[in-house]
Amino acid sequence: MKALLYLACCSLAFGGDIIVRDAQELAAALRSLPRTEGTRLRIAPGVYPGGHHVTGVEGLTIEALDPKNPPHFQGGTNGWQFSQCRNLTVRGLRLSGQTGNGLNLDDGGQYDKPVTGVTIEDLEISDVGPKGNHDGIKCSGLTQLTIRRCAISGWGGQGIDFVGCHKSQITECRFIGKPGFTATAAIQLKGGSSDILITKCHFLQAGERPLNLGGSTGLAYFRPPGAKYEAARLKVTHNTIEGSPCAAAFVGVDGAEFSHNTILFPTQWIFRILQETREPGFAPCRNVRITDNRIVFRRGELKSDLNVGTGTEPLTFVFERNRWFAEDRPKASRPSLPTPEKDGQYGQDPR
Repeated sequence: MKALLYLACCSLAFGGDIIVRDAQELAAALRSLPRTEGTRLRIAPGVYPGGHHVTGVEGLTIEALDPKNPPHFQGGTNGWQFSQCRNLTVRGLRLSGQTGNGLNLDDGGQYDKPVTGVTIEDLEISDVGPKGNHDGIKCSGLTQLTIRRCAISGWGGQGIDFVGCHKSQITECRFIGKPGFTATAAIQLKGGSSDILITKCHFLQAGERPLNLGGSTGLAYFRPPGAKYEAARLKVTHNTIEGSPCAAAFVGVDGAEFSHNTILFPTQWIFRILQETREPGFAPCRNVRITDNRIVFRRGELKSDLNVGTGTEPLTFVFERNRWFAEDRPKASRPSLPTPEKDGQYGQDPR
């Protein structure tokens, strides 16, 4: 009977494809997903409810049947949640109006079994929250994750939040803040996250801290358990950050490279160096290289060039070959830094 219902509600194509054309067919397909790898669930254009949760399915692809007319998932606590779904691909969906997270990816609380091989691409996510810790994409306990070509606008917490994620990349994504959304950060990497690349992304008024490199995590949520840093070995390169109170905050990170980025008109500080997790044995914020960036600001808008908090090691920060330009006062373009800069350029518009 179950098999008959499945065949009646879904269109089957060769090669493990399942095509669904409305919410009823989608619900039936999700109830009957095969556990073998290679299933591709293709969703026709239309409006669908959010609130879908898939657990323990490997090698699954969920994608738009027509990439030019993506299916739109509205509402729900989470638009989609995937727990312990290795080798997952989600492509070409639109999500909006969730009260929890737009997309939630997690290890199901199995900290010793990180989820590997997930690819998220070409998603449009908007209007999540709007207030409080509600993320466009929430990722907990993933390794070898790729997020690319996603557009996220309007969120309460983080556009993308990594908790204990490793060997992953975020590339070619766009983050746009919206009035009425609290937007703590566009990208946050915390909870023991390591070896993360952020590249070719664009941030426009994207929260209080467009790049929150580190953060503050309850000890029970670190992956791996016992990690003594919020984040380590991060690389942020070839991005554009426009507006927001600062361009990037380094928060309990132990090792990062911030290079070849363009920063335009932060309104309070250019960078922040902070320590929020202060448990015994935790590494202070340290070992960051800031090099080869183009930084344009208005001297009259900034409180100070950098905001340096207590419990950090700013003397371990390295500044090299950055090009600084105060648009309103070019002669006052040289910043006040915690260590001398090597081969910096000051007072010439780098744009």
